[in-house]
Amino acid sequence: RENSSENILSSANRLLLHEGRLTLAESTRLLDVYLFLFDDFLLITKIKRNKKKYGGSDTSLIPVCPSLTPELQSFIREGGFCTVLDQPIPLDRLILKNVEPI
Repeated sequence: RENSSENILSSANRLLLHEGRLTLAESTRLLDVYLFLFDDFLLITKIKRNKKKYGGSDTSLIPVCPSLTPELQSFIREGGFCTVLDQPIPLDRLILKNVEPI
């Protein structure tokens, strides 16, 4: 969506509380997502894998931000990336419910 969201992650006061991989159950399929829980919103990203192989290039030499989890660092080194799935969910509008395991 087009909006003025270029500064969404630039807050100097925002804290990353937790991040990790999750499987999201949509109506007809399962979707691999990577969540970023900040102190003011939840960001859901879709995990994408680069299907192209880079001939002869050593992807282990790709610089990765040291503050990322080792899981996310290795995923990026393998050519993967995350795209924002939807608008961030403000925590004051988020409702959590326990559900029975499938």
